[in-house]
Amino acid sequence: MSKQQLAAWIDAHFDEEVGVLQQLLRVPTDTPPGNNAPHADMVADLVKAYGWTAEKHAVPRQTVRDYGMESITNLIVRRPYSADGPTVALNAHGDVVPPGDNWTYPPYGGVVDNGYIYGRAAAVSKCDFATYIFAVRALEALGVPLKGGLELHFTYDEEFGGLLGPGWLLEQKLTKPDYVIAAGFSYNIVTAHNACLQLEIAVHGKSGHGAMPETGHDALQAATRILNAIYGQLPELKKIKSKIAGIDSPTMLVGRIDGGTNTNVVPGKVVMKMDRRMIPEEDPAQVEAQVRALIENAVQGVPGITLEIRRLLLSHALRERSGTEKLVASIQRNAETFIGEKIPAQGTPLYADARLYGEHGIPAVLYGAGPRTVPESNAKKADERLNLEDLRKATKVVASTLFDFLGT
Repeated sequence: MSKQQLAAWIDAHFDEEVGVLQQLLRVPTDTPPGNNAPHADMVADLVKAYGWTAEKHAVPRQTVRDYGMESITNLIVRRPYSADGPTVALNAHGDVVPPGDNWTYPPYGGVVDNGYIYGRAAAVSKCDFATYIFAVRALEALGVPLKGGLELHFTYDEEFGGLLGPGWLLEQKLTKPDYVIAAGFSYNIVTAHNACLQLEIAVHGKSGHGAMPETGHDALQAATRILNAIYGQLPELKKIKSKIAGIDSPTMLVGRIDGGTNTNVVPGKVVMKMDRRMIPEEDPAQVEAQVRALIENAVQGVPGITLEIRRLLLSHALRERSGTEKLVASIQRNAETFIGEKIPAQGTPLYADARLYGEHGIPAVLYGAGPRTVPESNAKKADERLNLEDLRKATKVVASTLFDFLGT
C-alpha cells in the first residue's frame, strides 16, 4: 500500500512541484560564462522550507576561473534515517548551455502550455532537481521508519565535464554513497555511456603578405592536412562496434576553428578544437596516443609548421558495476506500475558526470524525468520542453525505488 500512498502524495503536491521547477528555470545558469553560485543559493533557500539544510560547497574561485567558469557552489542535502542500510544519492546538474536563438517561448520563463513546460534545462536537467526533491518529500511524508540515508547532490559542472561538480565532492571526500541515481530519462535507464576525449590543436606557422605568400608559412594549409587526416579516419571508426545496446561506434569531429588575421594575410596561427567519443570497450589512453600521432603525422616535415596539442577533457566511460543490477531491477519494476510499460536498461553515446561516481566504485544509473528521446525534448536547442506527465511519472518511480532501498 505504501507505494500507492507515495503516488497519491505526489499527485496531491504536483502543482507545487511544477511551481518549483518554474522557479528553477527562471534563474539562468548559462555555461559559459558559468556563474552558477546564485542558482545554488536559490536552491538552498528553497529546500529550507522543507526543514532541510543544504550544505554549500563552494569550489575556490581561482580553481573555477582557471577551469573557464565564474562560480560553482555544489550542494549536498543529507537525510540520515538510521545507522544500518545503504546511502542512496540523487544527482542532478544545474549548469546549462546558453539558450541560443529562435525561441518562441522565453528561455527562462518556465511557461506551461498544453501539458508541457518550456525553458532552458526543462528536460536536461533542472527537471530532476524537482523530481528528486519531491520523491524524497513523498518518501518522508509516509511517516514510516526508514533505514540508511539519502543525499541530494545538486552540482554545477556537467557541461564542462563534471570534475568540479560530482568530481569535486568525491575528491574532497565529502560524500561516498552506496548507490547513485543521476538525471536521465523516464523511458529508459542508462547503465553505460561513452568516454570523451577533447583536444585543442594549435597550428603555428608564420604570417606573410597575401601578395607574396611564399614569405610566410601557412598555418591554415597545414591545418587542412590535419582536418583531412581526422575526417579520413571516420570510415575506420565506423567498423568498430560496441556490444552494449544503445551504443554504436566511436565518433570524431572538429567542432571549432579559429585563425588568421585578415583576408589578405597568410594565416600564422590556426586553433582547432576536436572531440573524439570512445565506446566503453576502448582504452582512453591508447586512443589519445593514436589521435595525437594521427595529427602529428599529418604535418610531419611541413616547413615552418609547429604544433601544440593540449588536452581539454578526458572523461571515462560509465560502465555497469556490482550493484547496478539492483537499481535497474527496482526502477524497472516501479516503472511497470506507474508508467505501464517495461522500460529498457541500455547504454547511450552521450557522456555525463555520473561516470565520476563509477570511477569511485559506486554503482550509478541515469534515470529521471527526461523525455523518451533527446530530440523530442529539444534539449540544448530552442524551445526545450518537458512533458509534465513525464515529470509526474518519474517522480513516482524514483520515490518508489527509494522506498525499495530504504523502507524497513
